[in-house]
Amino acid sequence: MNSNLIKYKGIHPGIIIERELKKRSLKKRTFALALGEYPQILNDITKGKRNIPISLALKIEKELELEEGTIVLLQSYYDIEREKKKLQILPNLSILRKSLFWDTNINQIDWNKQYKAVINRIFERGNEEEKKEIERFYGNRKVRTVLNSQKTKPMQLSQQK
Repeated sequence: MNSNLIKYKGIHPGIIIERELKKRSLKKRTFALALGEYPQILNDITKGKRNIPISLALKIEKELELEEGTIVLLQSYYDIEREKKKLQILPNLSILRKSLFWDTNINQIDWNKQYKAVINRIFERGNEEEKKEIERFYGNRKVRTVLNSQKTKPMQLSQQK
């Protein structure tokens, strides 16, 4: 695989294709027709709504003069990342009020990557039960580290029984 595309691992390959088309000043419709594909299919792919079949990936690679297998590998890496997210262990969402996450879909939170924001939000606005759940999920040490790294005075940890 082309070494400069490795940085795109885990990103839907359609988004990368759209970027390439823009860089080359190619219209999606014209490009799709040149491949012998319906423009709607390419549009869905570039919006990340549809996976890329191997046969289409090979056509795109040939047309864009990419190394053979690049798009297929990116699709595989994307699929792997999606499966990892499905396997991700979550806090007990029945305890956490959805209103705490009014500005995002609680089901799309990456609990491992966004742990600092989650911990801060729960300890700013959450009740005792929610704070205990976050401490259980992340562990007292991680929660304490995040709260102590704040520039303002850290919030109190809930009392363990």
